[in-house]
Amino acid sequence: MAPTSALRHLRLALGAAVAALGSLLFIAWKVYFRDVNDSSVGWRGRWERQLALELGRSAPPGDQAHSCEYQVLVLGLDGAGKSSILHYVSSTEAKRRISPTQGFNSVQLQDSGLQVDLLEVGGSQNLRSYWNQYLSKAHILVFVVDAADVPRLPTARQELHSLLAEDTQLPLIVLANKQDKKEALSVAELHKELALHPLNNEREFFLLPTSATYAGLDTANSVLHLKNLLIKLLAQI
Repeated sequence: MAPTSALRHLRLALGAAVAALGSLLFIAWKVYFRDVNDSSVGWRGRWERQLALELGRSAPPGDQAHSCEYQVLVLGLDGAGKSSILHYVSSTEAKRRISPTQGFNSVQLQDSGLQVDLLEVGGSQNLRSYWNQYLSKAHILVFVVDAADVPRLPTARQELHSLLAEDTQLPLIVLANKQDKKEALSVAELHKELALHPLNNEREFFLLPTSATYAGLDTANSVLHLKNLLIKLLAQI
């Protein structure tokens, strides 16, 4: 009877040990792999993010890409074509219709070691009062004018000169946009209508004809000329 009793106790002890080990394994599985069935955050995604974070922390300073960050402020009356210009400056892909900006819009360019943030503030009347608040952080001001909208040129001129009075040194690029329309004023005509002649001696100033359309990308009025000019100017700062 003694051997049988001893064997029974041995079986109970082994069973308890197996149960305890099973509990420990279950707890470990819950701790390390609790997100494996989570469709939004899986354990692989969690560890990949952690790995990327650690790699970013451990990268030697000499191995990190050196870049200079600049901000270009893009303003102009509503309907001038600012959103289309930002689209084609950042991407040459075709886009049939680009919705007007109701508030803010931005794109980022990476070129020649420069990081350029182009910030567009909407041109509706209720937003124009906020324009001057963004001048202090800008390295270049781009002012877009609908060269075909002659009746609104006095308003564009007034808004532009109000901005220039706020900052007397900020480099300025005026875009005579919508040159693809037959009623659009030429660069010389727009220069006169906007009273830009005093600016030649006041600050760094450029007046470019543009056509912010997909068809206009391969013409003399391509918005890509703006991109090249921005990179050239910012590289000199």
